[in-house]
Amino acid sequence: MIDKKTITEIIENEIADTDLFLVDVSVSSGNAISVVIDSYNGVPIITCIELSKAIEGHFDREVEDFELQVASAGIGQPFQVFKQYRKYINKDVEVLTTEGIKFSGKLITVGDNEIEIEVEEMEKVEGKKKKQLVVKNYSFTLDQIKSTKDIITF
Repeated sequence: MIDKKTITEIIENEIADTDLFLVDVSVSSGNAISVVIDSYNGVPIITCIELSKAIEGHFDREVEDFELQVASAGIGQPFQVFKQYRKYINKDVEVLTTEGIKFSGKLITVGDNEIEIEVEEMEKVEGKKKKQLVVKNYSFTLDQIKSTKDIITF
């Protein structure tokens, strides 16, 4: 059986001098290998094809058969690695806290162990009859976050 560590090492070597980063690697008991990569500038399909060929070049299908899928991180899917937060600075995200509360807003800062988002909320303002749009900033440490994903806006 092909192991995850071997695949991870191959990928890390192949993407070492690029802006690509590894999001996930999984290997099933039937040697179905799934690789997810990302980049700060997007991942063209040709990059996935080239990486797939590079990985295949390290193995002999006559010795051990395998299935290989290389893909870019999906839109609207939860972030899996911290580098994805940096990719989405100044973009809209949805944060689900470990307490089950959702916050939707612009990701404005990413620190070593925390993020800050800017959220627009309708709120009752003293002296006004109608609710007003108020901008608030919320900070979360990574251990307070259950999941984060990008929000697609058109």
